[in-house]
Amino acid sequence: MQRISYKFSHLIVRPHCKMAAFSTVAQQVKLDILSKTHALDNAAKRKEISRTFISDTVTVPTKEMYEYATLSTLGDDVYFEPSTKALEDHIAQLTGKEAGLFMSSGTASNQIALRTHLLQPPYSVLVDHRAHISKYEAGGAAFHSGAATTALIPANGHHLTLDEVKRNMILGTDTHFAPTEVVALENTLNGTIFPQDEIIAISDYVHSEGKKMHLDGARLWHVAAETETSMKELCDPFDSVSLCFSKGLGAPVGSCLVGSAAFIAKARWFRKLFGGGMRQTGILAASAAYALTYNFPQLPRVHALARRLEAALEEIGVEITSKAETCMIFYDPSSIGVTYDEIADRATDLPEPLILGGSRLVVHIQTTESAVDDFLSVVRQLAEEKKAAGFVKPPPTANGGNGYKDIYVRRAPKTSA
Repeated sequence: MQRISYKFSHLIVRPHCKMAAFSTVAQQVKLDILSKTHALDNAAKRKEISRTFISDTVTVPTKEMYEYATLSTLGDDVYFEPSTKALEDHIAQLTGKEAGLFMSSGTASNQIALRTHLLQPPYSVLVDHRAHISKYEAGGAAFHSGAATTALIPANGHHLTLDEVKRNMILGTDTHFAPTEVVALENTLNGTIFPQDEIIAISDYVHSEGKKMHLDGARLWHVAAETETSMKELCDPFDSVSLCFSKGLGAPVGSCLVGSAAFIAKARWFRKLFGGGMRQTGILAASAAYALTYNFPQLPRVHALARRLEAALEEIGVEITSKAETCMIFYDPSSIGVTYDEIADRATDLPEPLILGGSRLVVHIQTTESAVDDFLSVVRQLAEEKKAAGFVKPPPTANGGNGYKDIYVRRAPKTSA
């Protein structure tokens, strides 16, 4: 016994030594993310966001939203989380569907919806070529579901039509092609409203062929606000709908997927498979609930501000390439001899800078009137300088072009979110 005791004596750690060792590890682990200027930094960030036109994803929770969120329940969403379940049930009821599922993002919501609808390859999904599912989800339909996409360019430049869907849906048994199983529409798409009568016509045809309809309704809240149409009516033509809380509504995180009870039960399984099961989501669900109650009513004001911005740009002589149907405007300043870079540079040099992103302007619930006024002042001043320097807008060319767009360096439109 003495030999054994001697042999292992070097493994004995005295209590005070153990505490000292743990204290060292704890010191290495700890982290304080709050700087001494944390409150001031947040105030500055809120100011910056009020002057940012690149997207409505940049909106941040208000103090009141945070305070409400801290009162939420403390369940585990993989098991059961009361606040999250209440949100899911409310969105399902609001949209006229049987069940809902809280997701971390719109991309997850769209991709899990497709994976749930699509059962056995080969198959394809028909979309608008500009759709988020087609362009900005990293090829998720191919990766997650093994699905091809049929991306259509609408002839009217605005939205797909029933005739285009009919002509491009892949039906039948020709083994050369992946048959269309889902038609996925987006509303709004780049801020434009998809006419509901066209959606209904497409839905009736797609369902008559035994296929499914999915809606990326990330900004469907804007459609409801602008057209004064219920969410249920807007969602009725679809088998599944994805709705975002963090874009137009200003919540920090989250989307909700709605559909039949059986569909959502399967989608919940895929959410877990994709690593999307979350734990204490009550604080996120409460933020979404606050956004529904207090931020949705602000959308008509947002739309009015976007239309004021559009009208003033047209008055200056700027070409509007996509009008302010809701919260977005696409514009081309080459009609006044100005480039996007010139506007961005001048806007950055303001005492209170503006943040811009090429041809797209997004107005959101935290955009200020003064930010819009300052942007218009920048464009107006540049237009006057160009005119004083001798710029004259060329007449339209014979083929309908304007003959000068390629002269100026232009930033690519940023429409990913």
